[in-house]
Amino acid sequence: MDLRGKNALVTGADGFIGSHLVEELLAAGCRVKAFVYYNSFNSWGWLDTLSYEKKAQLDVFAGDIRDPNGVRAAMNGADIVFHLAALIGIPFSYHSPDSYVDTNIKGTLNVLQAARDLKTRRVLVTSTSEVYGTARYVPIDEAHPFQGQSPYSATKIGADRIAESFYRSFNLPVTIVRPFNTFGPRQSARAVIPTIITQLLCGRKKIMLGALSPTRDFVYVKDTVKGFTAIAGCDNAVGQEINIATGKAVSIGDVVNRLISIINPEAECVGSRQRLRPAKSEVGRLLGSSSKLRRLTGWKPAYTFDKALKDTIGWFRLPENLARYKSDIYNI
Repeated sequence: MDLRGKNALVTGADGFIGSHLVEELLAAGCRVKAFVYYNSFNSWGWLDTLSYEKKAQLDVFAGDIRDPNGVRAAMNGADIVFHLAALIGIPFSYHSPDSYVDTNIKGTLNVLQAARDLKTRRVLVTSTSEVYGTARYVPIDEAHPFQGQSPYSATKIGADRIAESFYRSFNLPVTIVRPFNTFGPRQSARAVIPTIITQLLCGRKKIMLGALSPTRDFVYVKDTVKGFTAIAGCDNAVGQEINIATGKAVSIGDVVNRLISIINPEAECVGSRQRLRPAKSEVGRLLGSSSKLRRLTGWKPAYTFDKALKDTIGWFRLPENLARYKSDIYNI
């Protein structure tokens, strides 16, 4: 599918990856409808930080992904739907799993049901590398077994399987897009890299973290959204599950050491029991294979990890950006 001139709906457009994807789709020549979470503050999340010119190009729809009526209304007229709306915080899923079932599973079902009825031409459902659990082999390809090591990952597994069922049962043109550990500007402090950066930039000498030994395949957000648009433009991606990964793993300990050396070499890392996942829930190793994505689309990362880290630090250094974060508390 050629994206230029198409009507694209992005659910979760107010979030981290969603807001970057909105910008990428505008640059690709799409007419973009941004589905944002309704709230009494009339906040559009990270879309509020876009330029006036970009915001003027958007059709913003405020709703709730858990409500099938609003979802259907938002999707009416869309050629392609990028479904990113989800609850993603793993610690929060430990004590509020019902909300994850309602948002991640039922919300995805609402999108799929509407797409079936409206005959939407393409649907991209966003998954996560967390569905694989700790790697049984590396690099992790799309045939790797699934393991629900947190309520969050379990609900994403459920959403993926419902998406697959709509492809197999109703021939709905669905693709499951599975980014590994995306990072960059606008990411929530629930994620490890913003947690480290914001603590350092706010002058803390003791950086509070959980486990340092787990390894992650970090993908810069601009590479992630390029992956989304590459998949959307590939007709052979329909019915597929596709990783977006770099094929390189970095330990959390290595990340914190790099960031300390760049921002404040006098700082040190201090363990925090509050930030540790339960032992059987911690995902020890993630390293993805993007061979399918490369074969289908030619995609490859444009950013090295070090370059992406420096760009991310530069964004957080801006006072108006850093002021949005509460570095002195544990964000779940």
